[in-house]
Amino acid sequence: MQDEFVRALIARRREIHARWEVLLRIERVNTPLANPDALVFMIDWTLDEVFNALRHAPAKRRGAHAADASRPECPCGRNPLLVYFSAGCQSLEEALVLVQAETPGLDPDNRDNAFATLKLVMREISRREIESFCSICQYRAQPATAAAPSQSHAHVHAH
Repeated sequence: MQDEFVRALIARRREIHARWEVLLRIERVNTPLANPDALVFMIDWTLDEVFNALRHAPAKRRGAHAADASRPECPCGRNPLLVYFSAGCQSLEEALVLVQAETPGLDPDNRDNAFATLKLVMREISRREIESFCSICQYRAQPATAAAPSQSHAHVHAH
């Protein structure tokens, strides 16, 4: 991702945080740990992780291999981080759309590479955290009895 996009996203940190929190609060809560009040404290840490990863992402390699990163899975569907990272992904993608809209003469390859890089970074971070949480889940071997997290907010781009 181009440095100018990373800097612009960092400059929008407060807006991203606020949007992330709004999206968390409109989702249906499927476990006590999925309560937005229990999750919002993680947003700043996650944004630090995302911005650090974006700063250090090789410009072309990340975008070229974005499809290689599979989405994290949760066999029982109770992991509160599923909704958390879905909301975070949307808030970051919305911010990137705004940044790119303010960039005159944006090259389509740079635009696409920026999205691919952002998606890859978010998938890497979310997979790591979701799988870590799932590793201690007491429902690991049981199928979901609760409904999967809702998709009430529309994504800018499909994941």
